[in-house]
Amino acid sequence: MDVTAIFDIGKTNKKFFLFDSEFREVHRAYSRFEEATDDDGAPCDDLQQLTAWMKKTFAAALADPRFTVRRLNFSTYGASFVHLDEHGKPVTPLYNYLKPMPEGVLQSFMDRYGPSAEWQAQTASPLMGMLNSGLQLYWLKYQKPAQFAKIRWSLHFPQYCAYLFSGKALTEYTSIGCHTGLWHFKEKDYHPWVYAEGLHRLMPPLCPATTATAVRFGSREVRIGVGIHDSSSALLPYILANEEPFLLLSTGTWSIALNAFSTQILNEEDLANDCLNFLRVDGMPVRAARLFLGNEYKIWARKLAQYYGKPYEAHRSVAFDPGIHQQLRSITEPVFQWESIRRPGETAQHAAETPLLRFDSYEAAYHQLMRELAQAQCQSLKLAQGKSDIRKLYIDGGFVDNSLFLHYLAEMLPGYALITTASPLGSALGAAMAIHNRVVDPEFILDHFSPQLQKPLRT
Repeated sequence: MDVTAIFDIGKTNKKFFLFDSEFREVHRAYSRFEEATDDDGAPCDDLQQLTAWMKKTFAAALADPRFTVRRLNFSTYGASFVHLDEHGKPVTPLYNYLKPMPEGVLQSFMDRYGPSAEWQAQTASPLMGMLNSGLQLYWLKYQKPAQFAKIRWSLHFPQYCAYLFSGKALTEYTSIGCHTGLWHFKEKDYHPWVYAEGLHRLMPPLCPATTATAVRFGSREVRIGVGIHDSSSALLPYILANEEPFLLLSTGTWSIALNAFSTQILNEEDLANDCLNFLRVDGMPVRAARLFLGNEYKIWARKLAQYYGKPYEAHRSVAFDPGIHQQLRSITEPVFQWESIRRPGETAQHAAETPLLRFDSYEAAYHQLMRELAQAQCQSLKLAQGKSDIRKLYIDGGFVDNSLFLHYLAEMLPGYALITTASPLGSALGAAMAIHNRVVDPEFILDHFSPQLQKPLRT
């Protein structure tokens, strides 16, 4: 069987898939590794162990008599660089994007290249420290000059994975355009600060995510992709299978609302509300709004269970109650004081305690929680939509199993077609489709994503 091999590497799970010619999964392998520590003692992915696992796993697939591997591609998390010396060896650890960046470094950068609001608008990158991977390079240059001096190429993580098998150093759009602070979206080029610091010399040639290099493994030729950032990868199947514009809401710890059809330039208010741009596989912008939805949900699931004396898992079995729903209609102001979400117009997170005494049951408090989380999600969705005339919304990820969340979302978005989809292979599937680089018909979503039209529950 001819297959396409995909490494799909997240912060927690490291996955390997084989897909047949119709993009059906025919094999998978999952792994997890203990974190290592970097040269500052901070936690990071163990690059050496990860590299060894990838090479061993691919060699096993090549040797499996059931399959003939024709293509190989990679979907990984972003905001992470692997810096290579002139011999192709890593110069530094794979620094964690959650690693704190010294305040002095950010201040130094903005003193040179600010004002901050203007820089953020031009690069479509909210100022996020190490999550702006371009600032990692600035930090290295001035905080670790000995290591920086050894760098020949700086590869974003998906492109490093591709380099392991192709030996070809490349840069591609979805990684360079993901809140890196490197790209000037209006000029469609590296930002002037990148040239001023000479960092453009460390960036390999730029190419689309559909690029592939033919490499021989023994007697077999395999087309090696250039890798793709996982958020853009998850979006690709929907783009290839739809003729009309749509929004994609990918839910989980972070909820990301994606609009691949906006030409609207971000303003300072957009960026202040966590709206930014990604780049599509073809280098066109994607308007994206982030919300720490799953994180906030977990915080309050734990607090509600503790307050009402319930087991933590109780939130999984709360069913929609029309009576509670009607009672809550009288509440017109927010009750919950978010800990990791900032409401529009807030200058700081609330410190006040949420008055849970006003609810006479765990179920009522949970209904209101989902009502307010859905409201926050709607605001984030509208931010991603901007001025685009779009009325079709796909929803995937963990919250598609939460009937209350979907009810309130559907109720708050009249006139929209809300379609939930179920595909745990989203980003891996996108990477497979990128290297095939072919359009699929609308039936593809029906066959691979089990779409379900959502409407408000009966009240």
